[in-house]
Amino acid sequence: MTRVDFHTNIPDKVAYACRLARKAYGASGKVVLLAADEAQAAQLDEALWTFSDTDFLPHVMAGDALAAQTPIIVTASMSAPLPHTDILVNLGQSIPDGVDRFSRVFEIVSTDEQDAQEGRKRYVAYKKQSYPLTHFVAGQS
Repeated sequence: MTRVDFHTNIPDKVAYACRLARKAYGASGKVVLLAADEAQAAQLDEALWTFSDTDFLPHVMAGDALAAQTPIIVTASMSAPLPHTDILVNLGQSIPDGVDRFSRVFEIVSTDEQDAQEGRKRYVAYKKQSYPLTHFVAGQS
């Protein structure tokens, strides 16, 4: 069953998603970064190129001809062809369709009150569906 990890109190969702992608890529994982909208998908694309001076994070937008060979996919829609089902990083405010096809899902929730409220709703919905859940609060040890 899909494992769902909530990461909350995140000040910058895009930068945090880049860090998760770097960690997964370093462990030979394949990642789908699901943006809330097309504008955020473009932000993610740009951030992955400029995130680190020393790390190369190979990525393409979903639907790209090289998507199947590229370990990091960026999309704003779960209806796009997604060649990987290892890890999904959700930056949106709803549970994505087809979440159960992924081995692991990271739900990224910012410090914004509206985003936090939507995150709590997703947590309850996942719990009702008996997904194994963990919760990490950024800034707490």
